[in-house]
Amino acid sequence: MKTNIKDITLANSGKQKIEWVAKHMPLLGKIENDFAKTRPLDGVKVAISVHLEAKTARLAYVIRSAGAEVAVTGCNVLSTQDDVAAALAADGFIVNGWYNATDEEYHQHLVNTLEFKPNVIIDDGGDLLKILTDERPDLGTELWGGCEETTTGIARIRALENTGALKFSMIAVNDADCKHLFDNRYGTGQSVWDGINRTTNLIVAGKTVVVAGYGWCGKGIAMRALGFGAKVVVTEIDPIKAIEAHMDGFDVMLMAAAAVVGDIFVTATGCEKIITTEHFKVMKTGAVMCNAGHFDVEICKPDLEQLSVDIKQERNNITGYKMADGRELYLLADGRLVNLAAGDGHPAEIMDMSFAIQALSVAFVAENYEKLQPKMYNVPREIDEYVARLKLDAMGLKIDELTDEQKRYLSGEIL
Repeated sequence: MKTNIKDITLANSGKQKIEWVAKHMPLLGKIENDFAKTRPLDGVKVAISVHLEAKTARLAYVIRSAGAEVAVTGCNVLSTQDDVAAALAADGFIVNGWYNATDEEYHQHLVNTLEFKPNVIIDDGGDLLKILTDERPDLGTELWGGCEETTTGIARIRALENTGALKFSMIAVNDADCKHLFDNRYGTGQSVWDGINRTTNLIVAGKTVVVAGYGWCGKGIAMRALGFGAKVVVTEIDPIKAIEAHMDGFDVMLMAAAAVVGDIFVTATGCEKIITTEHFKVMKTGAVMCNAGHFDVEICKPDLEQLSVDIKQERNNITGYKMADGRELYLLADGRLVNLAAGDGHPAEIMDMSFAIQALSVAFVAENYEKLQPKMYNVPREIDEYVARLKLDAMGLKIDELTDEQKRYLSGEIL
Protein backbone atom coordinates (compact mmCIF):
# COMPACT_ATOMS: atom_id res chain seq x y z
CA MET A 1 0.00 0.00 0.00
CA LYS A 2 1.05 3.57 -0.68
CA THR A 3 2.03 6.00 2.08
CA ASN A 4 0.60 9.49 1.71
CA ILE A 5 2.16 12.15 3.97
CA LYS A 6 3.24 15.78 3.74
CA ASP A 7 7.05 15.77 3.99
CA ILE A 8 9.34 12.81 4.59
CA THR A 9 12.27 15.15 5.38
CA LEU A 10 10.63 15.94 8.74
CA ALA A 11 11.31 12.40 9.96
CA ASN A 12 14.20 13.24 12.31
CA SER A 13 12.08 15.71 14.26
CA GLY A 14 9.31 13.14 14.58
CA LYS A 15 11.76 10.48 15.67
CA GLN A 16 12.95 12.74 18.50
CA LYS A 17 9.38 13.19 19.73
CA ILE A 18 8.73 9.43 19.66
CA GLU A 19 11.97 8.65 21.49
CA TRP A 20 11.12 11.22 24.18
CA VAL A 21 7.66 9.82 24.96
CA ALA A 22 9.01 6.25 24.87
CA LYS A 23 11.19 7.11 27.86
CA HIS A 24 8.05 8.04 29.80
CA MET A 25 5.82 5.14 28.74
CA PRO A 26 7.23 2.16 30.68
CA LEU A 27 4.02 0.10 30.50
CA LEU A 28 4.20 0.02 26.72
CA GLY A 29 7.89 -0.83 27.01
CA LYS A 30 7.08 -3.88 29.14
CA ILE A 31 4.30 -4.98 26.79
CA GLU A 32 6.56 -4.44 23.78
CA ASN A 33 9.18 -6.75 25.28
CA ASP A 34 6.56 -9.39 26.02
CA PHE A 35 5.02 -9.07 22.56
CA ALA A 36 8.41 -9.45 20.89
CA LYS A 37 8.76 -12.84 22.60
CA THR A 38 5.21 -14.19 22.24
CA ARG A 39 4.28 -12.59 18.84
CA PRO A 40 0.50 -12.67 19.44
CA LEU A 41 -0.19 -10.70 16.25
CA ASP A 42 1.98 -12.60 13.77
CA GLY A 43 0.56 -12.01 10.30
CA VAL A 44 -2.27 -9.81 11.60
CA LYS A 45 -3.07 -6.53 9.83
CA VAL A 46 -3.92 -3.68 12.21
CA ALA A 47 -5.23 -0.26 11.16
CA ILE A 48 -4.91 2.61 13.65
CA SER A 49 -6.98 5.80 13.42
CA VAL A 50 -6.00 7.83 16.48
CA HIS A 51 -4.60 11.35 16.86
CA LEU A 52 -1.42 10.98 14.85
CA GLU A 53 1.23 12.25 17.24
CA ALA A 54 4.12 10.79 19.20
CA LYS A 55 2.22 8.67 21.75
CA THR A 56 0.15 7.06 18.99
CA ALA A 57 3.35 6.36 17.08
CA ARG A 58 4.69 4.60 20.16
CA LEU A 59 1.55 2.41 20.20
CA ALA A 60 2.13 1.58 16.52
CA TYR A 61 5.63 0.33 17.33
CA VAL A 62 4.33 -1.87 20.14
CA ILE A 63 1.66 -3.37 17.87
CA ARG A 64 4.31 -4.06 15.24
CA SER A 65 6.56 -5.72 17.84
CA ALA A 66 3.82 -8.35 18.23
CA GLY A 67 4.25 -9.36 14.60
CA ALA A 68 1.56 -7.20 13.01
CA GLU A 69 1.62 -5.21 9.81
CA VAL A 70 0.42 -1.72 10.74
CA ALA A 71 -1.27 1.12 8.86
CA VAL A 72 -1.69 4.46 10.64
CA THR A 73 -3.85 7.51 10.03
CA GLY A 74 -5.25 10.36 12.12
CA CYS A 75 -8.72 10.94 13.55
CA ASN A 76 -8.85 14.75 13.43
CA VAL A 77 -7.68 17.15 10.73
CA LEU A 78 -5.77 19.39 13.15
CA SER A 79 -4.14 16.84 15.45
CA THR A 80 -1.85 15.06 12.97
CA GLN A 81 1.79 16.08 13.41
CA ASP A 82 3.58 15.92 10.08
CA ASP A 83 7.00 15.13 11.55
CA VAL A 84 5.62 12.14 13.48
CA ALA A 85 3.84 10.89 10.35
CA ALA A 86 7.14 11.23 8.48
CA ALA A 87 9.06 9.31 11.15
CA LEU A 88 6.62 6.40 10.96
CA ALA A 89 6.68 6.38 7.16
CA ALA A 90 10.49 6.43 7.15
CA ASP A 91 10.47 3.37 9.41
CA GLY A 92 8.26 1.28 7.16
CA PHE A 93 4.75 1.92 8.46
CA ILE A 94 1.90 2.61 6.04
CA VAL A 95 0.88 6.18 6.88
CA ASN A 96 -1.89 8.37 5.49
CA GLY A 97 -2.46 11.86 6.82
CA TRP A 98 -1.23 15.39 7.29
CA TYR A 99 -1.94 18.42 9.43
CA ASN A 100 -4.83 20.68 8.37
CA ALA A 101 -6.24 18.28 5.80
CA THR A 102 -9.51 19.26 4.19
CA ASP A 103 -12.54 17.18 5.14
CA GLU A 104 -12.30 15.47 1.76
CA GLU A 105 -8.60 14.69 2.21
CA TYR A 106 -9.18 13.41 5.73
CA HIS A 107 -11.93 11.08 4.51
CA GLN A 108 -9.68 9.79 1.75
CA HIS A 109 -6.92 9.09 4.26
CA LEU A 110 -9.34 6.93 6.23
CA VAL A 111 -10.44 5.08 3.10
CA ASN A 112 -6.84 4.56 2.02
CA THR A 113 -6.06 3.08 5.42
CA LEU A 114 -9.02 0.70 5.21
CA GLU A 115 -7.94 -0.42 1.73
CA PHE A 116 -5.24 -2.21 3.70
CA LYS A 117 -8.08 -4.69 4.51
CA PRO A 118 -7.25 -4.86 8.23
CA ASN A 119 -8.07 -7.73 10.56
CA VAL A 120 -8.31 -5.42 13.58
CA ILE A 121 -8.96 -1.67 13.81
CA ILE A 122 -8.13 0.79 16.55
CA ASP A 123 -10.66 3.60 16.14
CA ASP A 124 -10.94 6.97 17.90
CA GLY A 125 -14.34 8.57 17.42
CA GLY A 126 -15.77 5.84 15.20
CA ASP A 127 -14.90 7.20 11.75
CA LEU A 128 -13.33 3.96 10.50
CA LEU A 129 -16.33 1.98 11.67
CA LYS A 130 -18.73 4.46 10.06
CA ILE A 131 -17.04 4.06 6.67
CA LEU A 132 -17.07 0.26 6.99
CA THR A 133 -20.75 0.31 7.96
CA ASP A 134 -22.24 3.02 5.72
CA GLU A 135 -19.95 3.42 2.72
CA ARG A 136 -17.42 0.68 2.07
CA PRO A 137 -18.43 -2.64 3.63
CA ASP A 138 -16.22 -4.25 0.99
CA LEU A 139 -13.18 -3.00 2.93
CA GLY A 140 -14.26 -4.96 6.02
CA THR A 141 -14.30 -8.42 4.52
CA GLU A 142 -11.21 -9.47 6.50
CA LEU A 143 -12.09 -7.59 9.69
CA TRP A 144 -12.34 -9.60 12.92
CA GLY A 145 -13.16 -6.70 15.19
CA GLY A 146 -11.73 -3.61 16.77
CA CYS A 147 -11.18 -1.33 19.75
CA GLU A 148 -12.69 2.12 20.35
CA GLU A 149 -10.70 4.77 22.18
CA THR A 150 -13.11 7.50 23.14
CA THR A 151 -16.54 8.41 24.52
CA THR A 152 -17.91 9.72 21.22
CA GLY A 153 -16.96 6.53 19.43
CA ILE A 154 -18.61 4.41 22.13
CA ALA A 155 -21.84 6.37 21.63
CA ARG A 156 -21.71 5.73 17.88
CA ILE A 157 -21.09 2.01 18.39
CA ARG A 158 -23.93 1.79 20.88
CA ALA A 159 -26.28 3.45 18.37
CA LEU A 160 -25.27 0.91 15.70
CA GLU A 161 -25.73 -1.95 18.14
CA ASN A 162 -29.17 -0.73 19.19
CA THR A 163 -30.37 -0.70 15.59
CA GLY A 164 -28.78 -4.03 14.67
CA ALA A 165 -26.37 -2.35 12.25
CA LEU A 166 -23.15 -3.27 14.08
CA LYS A 167 -21.41 -5.92 11.98
CA PHE A 168 -18.22 -6.40 13.99
CA SER A 169 -17.18 -7.04 17.58
CA MET A 170 -15.83 -3.86 19.19
CA ILE A 171 -14.01 -3.53 22.51
CA ALA A 172 -15.01 -0.44 24.53
CA VAL A 173 -11.49 0.58 25.53
CA ASN A 174 -12.76 3.98 26.68
CA ASP A 175 -14.88 2.31 29.36
CA ALA A 176 -11.99 0.46 30.98
CA ASP A 177 -11.21 1.88 34.42
CA CYS A 178 -7.54 2.36 33.55
CA LYS A 179 -8.65 4.47 30.59
CA HIS A 180 -11.49 6.80 31.54
CA LEU A 181 -10.64 7.28 35.21
CA PHE A 182 -7.19 8.60 34.31
CA ASP A 183 -7.05 9.52 30.62
CA ASN A 184 -10.41 11.31 30.52
CA ARG A 185 -10.08 12.98 33.92
CA TYR A 186 -6.39 13.71 34.48
CA GLY A 187 -5.24 13.60 30.86
CA THR A 188 -7.98 15.84 29.50
CA GLY A 189 -7.87 17.99 32.63
CA GLN A 190 -4.21 18.84 32.07
CA SER A 191 -3.95 18.83 28.29
CA VAL A 192 -6.96 21.09 27.72
CA TRP A 193 -5.37 23.76 29.88
CA ASP A 194 -2.01 23.16 28.20
CA GLY A 195 -3.71 23.98 24.90
CA ILE A 196 -5.60 27.01 26.23
CA ASN A 197 -2.62 28.51 28.05
CA ARG A 198 -0.05 28.04 25.32
CA THR A 199 -2.48 29.44 22.72
CA THR A 200 -3.80 32.48 24.58
CA ASN A 201 -0.98 33.37 27.00
CA LEU A 202 -3.71 34.77 29.30
CA ILE A 203 -4.19 34.30 33.03
CA VAL A 204 -6.85 31.93 34.35
CA ALA A 205 -6.80 32.99 38.00
CA GLY A 206 -9.68 35.27 38.94
CA LYS A 207 -11.71 34.46 35.83
CA THR A 208 -14.97 32.56 35.51
CA VAL A 209 -14.55 29.30 33.62
CA VAL A 210 -17.68 27.62 32.26
CA VAL A 211 -17.37 23.85 31.74
CA ALA A 212 -20.15 22.30 29.70
CA GLY A 213 -20.57 18.66 30.68
CA TYR A 214 -19.51 17.00 33.93
CA GLY A 215 -18.49 13.58 32.72
CA TRP A 216 -14.98 12.36 33.43
CA CYS A 217 -13.46 14.87 31.00
CA GLY A 218 -15.49 17.74 32.42
CA LYS A 219 -14.52 16.75 35.96
CA GLY A 220 -10.85 16.95 35.06
CA ILE A 221 -11.19 20.29 33.26
CA ALA A 222 -13.12 21.82 36.16
CA MET A 223 -10.67 20.48 38.74
CA ARG A 224 -7.68 22.00 36.94
CA ALA A 225 -9.47 25.32 36.40
CA LEU A 226 -10.06 25.50 40.13
CA GLY A 227 -6.39 24.78 40.71
CA PHE A 228 -5.48 27.74 38.51
CA GLY A 229 -7.58 30.00 40.72
CA ALA A 230 -10.68 30.30 38.56
CA LYS A 231 -14.28 30.45 39.65
CA VAL A 232 -15.90 27.45 37.96
CA VAL A 233 -19.41 27.10 36.59
CA VAL A 234 -20.72 23.75 35.33
CA THR A 235 -23.62 23.28 32.91
CA GLU A 236 -25.28 19.87 32.67
CA ILE A 237 -28.35 17.99 31.43
CA ASP A 238 -27.90 15.02 33.79
CA PRO A 239 -29.47 15.74 37.22
CA ILE A 240 -27.13 13.33 39.02
CA LYS A 241 -23.98 14.82 37.49
CA ALA A 242 -25.32 18.31 38.26
CA ILE A 243 -25.68 17.40 41.95
CA GLU A 244 -22.19 15.92 41.89
CA ALA A 245 -20.77 19.14 40.43
CA HIS A 246 -22.58 21.17 43.07
CA MET A 247 -21.28 18.99 45.89
CA ASP A 248 -17.78 19.19 44.41
CA GLY A 249 -18.00 22.92 45.06
CA PHE A 250 -18.86 24.28 41.62
CA ASP A 251 -21.72 26.58 40.62
CA VAL A 252 -24.33 24.87 38.44
CA MET A 253 -26.25 27.01 35.95
CA LEU A 254 -28.17 26.95 32.71
CA MET A 255 -25.89 27.77 29.80
CA ALA A 256 -28.08 30.83 29.16
CA ALA A 257 -27.10 32.18 32.58
CA ALA A 258 -23.48 31.01 32.41
CA ALA A 259 -23.01 32.73 29.04
CA VAL A 260 -23.48 36.12 30.72
CA VAL A 261 -20.76 35.61 33.36
CA GLY A 262 -18.20 33.38 31.69
CA ASP A 263 -14.72 34.47 30.64
CA ILE A 264 -13.52 31.10 29.33
CA PHE A 265 -15.84 28.39 27.98
CA VAL A 266 -14.85 24.74 27.52
CA THR A 267 -17.31 22.25 26.02
CA ALA A 268 -16.92 18.56 26.85
CA THR A 269 -20.31 16.97 26.19
CA GLY A 270 -19.98 14.90 23.02
CA CYS A 271 -23.20 16.53 21.79
CA GLU A 272 -23.88 19.29 19.26
CA LYS A 273 -24.98 22.95 19.55
CA ILE A 274 -24.04 23.47 23.17
CA ILE A 275 -23.13 27.14 22.64
CA THR A 276 -25.35 28.85 20.04
CA THR A 277 -26.75 32.21 18.95
CA GLU A 278 -28.62 32.94 22.19
CA HIS A 279 -25.38 32.53 24.12
CA PHE A 280 -23.13 34.45 21.73
CA LYS A 281 -25.49 37.42 21.97
CA VAL A 282 -24.96 37.86 25.72
CA MET A 283 -21.29 36.92 26.15
CA LYS A 284 -18.77 39.42 27.48
CA THR A 285 -16.39 41.00 25.03
CA GLY A 286 -13.14 39.05 25.13
CA ALA A 287 -14.80 35.73 26.01
CA VAL A 288 -12.66 32.76 24.96
CA MET A 289 -14.32 29.56 23.75
CA CYS A 290 -12.86 26.15 23.08
CA ASN A 291 -13.94 22.54 22.74
CA ALA A 292 -12.69 19.34 24.31
CA GLY A 293 -15.22 17.02 22.64
CA HIS A 294 -14.26 14.82 19.71
CA PHE A 295 -16.09 16.69 16.93
CA ASP A 296 -16.22 20.42 16.17
CA VAL A 297 -19.98 20.69 16.64
CA GLU A 298 -20.34 21.74 20.28
CA ILE A 299 -19.67 25.45 19.66
CA CYS A 300 -21.97 26.32 16.76
CA LYS A 301 -19.63 27.98 14.26
CA PRO A 302 -22.34 28.72 11.63
CA ASP A 303 -24.24 30.75 14.26
CA LEU A 304 -21.07 32.55 15.28
CA GLU A 305 -20.20 33.39 11.69
CA GLN A 306 -23.71 34.61 10.95
CA LEU A 307 -23.63 37.01 13.89
CA SER A 308 -20.19 38.37 13.05
CA VAL A 309 -19.48 41.55 11.10
CA ASP A 310 -15.77 40.77 10.93
CA ILE A 311 -13.73 37.58 11.31
CA LYS A 312 -9.96 37.57 11.57
CA GLN A 313 -7.07 35.42 12.71
CA GLU A 314 -5.83 37.00 15.93
CA ARG A 315 -2.86 34.68 16.30
CA ASN A 316 -2.14 31.02 15.66
CA ASN A 317 -5.20 28.94 16.64
CA ILE A 318 -7.25 31.98 17.75
CA THR A 319 -10.04 33.29 15.51
CA GLY A 320 -11.67 36.57 16.49
CA TYR A 321 -15.36 37.23 15.77
CA LYS A 322 -16.52 40.84 15.99
CA MET A 323 -20.20 41.34 16.80
CA ALA A 324 -22.33 44.20 15.45
CA ASP A 325 -22.28 45.89 18.89
CA GLY A 326 -18.48 45.90 18.95
CA ARG A 327 -17.94 42.90 21.24
CA GLU A 328 -15.19 40.47 20.27
CA LEU A 329 -15.44 36.74 20.92
CA TYR A 330 -12.55 34.34 20.45
CA LEU A 331 -12.64 30.71 19.29
CA LEU A 332 -9.62 28.46 19.79
CA ALA A 333 -8.47 25.79 17.32
CA ASP A 334 -11.48 26.29 15.05
CA GLY A 335 -13.69 24.61 17.65
CA ARG A 336 -11.81 21.32 17.34
CA LEU A 337 -10.17 19.42 20.20
CA VAL A 338 -8.16 22.19 21.81
CA ASN A 339 -5.77 19.86 23.62
CA LEU A 340 -4.63 18.26 20.37
CA ALA A 341 -5.35 20.87 17.71
CA ALA A 342 -3.54 23.50 19.81
CA GLY A 343 -1.28 21.24 21.86
CA ASP A 344 0.42 17.86 22.13
CA GLY A 345 -2.50 16.02 23.70
CA HIS A 346 -2.47 14.07 26.95
CA PRO A 347 0.74 13.58 28.94
CA ALA A 348 2.82 10.56 27.96
CA GLU A 349 2.41 8.82 31.33
CA ILE A 350 -1.38 8.96 31.02
CA MET A 351 -1.45 7.65 27.44
CA ASP A 352 0.88 4.89 28.57
CA MET A 353 -2.04 3.44 30.52
CA SER A 354 -4.64 3.99 27.78
CA PHE A 355 -2.48 2.55 25.04
CA ALA A 356 -1.44 -0.39 27.20
CA ILE A 357 -5.16 -1.23 27.36
CA GLN A 358 -5.37 -0.77 23.57
CA ALA A 359 -2.41 -3.02 22.79
CA LEU A 360 -3.63 -5.83 25.04
CA SER A 361 -7.19 -5.48 23.72
CA VAL A 362 -5.97 -5.84 20.13
CA ALA A 363 -4.21 -9.06 21.13
CA PHE A 364 -7.42 -10.20 22.85
CA VAL A 365 -9.45 -9.63 19.66
CA ALA A 366 -6.88 -11.50 17.55
CA GLU A 367 -6.93 -14.45 19.96
CA ASN A 368 -10.69 -14.62 20.50
CA TYR A 369 -12.34 -13.22 17.36
CA GLU A 370 -13.89 -16.54 16.38
CA LYS A 371 -15.86 -16.55 19.66
CA LEU A 372 -16.88 -12.88 19.61
CA GLN A 373 -20.27 -11.74 18.34
CA PRO A 374 -20.98 -8.49 16.43
CA LYS A 375 -21.55 -6.38 19.53
CA MET A 376 -19.70 -4.13 21.95
CA TYR A 377 -17.67 -5.80 24.69
CA ASN A 378 -16.07 -4.42 27.82
CA VAL A 379 -12.32 -4.74 28.21
CA PRO A 380 -11.73 -7.99 30.15
CA ARG A 381 -11.24 -7.20 33.83
CA GLU A 382 -7.96 -9.07 33.95
CA ILE A 383 -6.50 -6.70 31.33
CA ASP A 384 -7.64 -3.66 33.31
CA GLU A 385 -6.14 -4.97 36.55
CA TYR A 386 -2.92 -6.09 34.85
CA VAL A 387 -2.37 -2.59 33.48
CA ALA A 388 -3.12 -1.10 36.90
CA ARG A 389 -0.49 -3.33 38.49
CA LEU A 390 2.04 -2.43 35.82
CA LYS A 391 1.36 1.24 36.56
CA LEU A 392 1.79 0.73 40.31
CA ASP A 393 5.12 -1.00 39.69
CA ALA A 394 6.22 1.84 37.40
CA MET A 395 5.40 4.37 40.13
CA GLY A 396 7.16 2.31 42.81
CA LEU A 397 3.94 1.76 44.77
CA LYS A 398 2.87 -1.36 46.62
CA ILE A 399 -0.58 -2.35 47.85
CA ASP A 400 -1.86 -4.93 50.29
CA GLU A 401 -3.33 -8.28 49.27
CA LEU A 402 -6.15 -10.23 50.85
CA THR A 403 -5.21 -13.19 53.03
CA ASP A 404 -6.96 -16.51 52.37
CA GLU A 405 -9.02 -15.94 55.50
CA GLN A 406 -10.10 -12.49 54.27
CA LYS A 407 -11.09 -13.96 50.92
CA ARG A 408 -13.25 -16.54 52.68
CA TYR A 409 -14.82 -13.81 54.79
CA LEU A 410 -15.68 -11.66 51.76
CA SER A 411 -17.10 -14.69 49.96
CA GLY A 412 -19.45 -15.32 52.89
CA GLU A 413 -17.90 -18.63 53.90
CA ILE A 414 -17.17 -17.63 57.51
CA LEU A 415 -19.94 -15.15 58.27
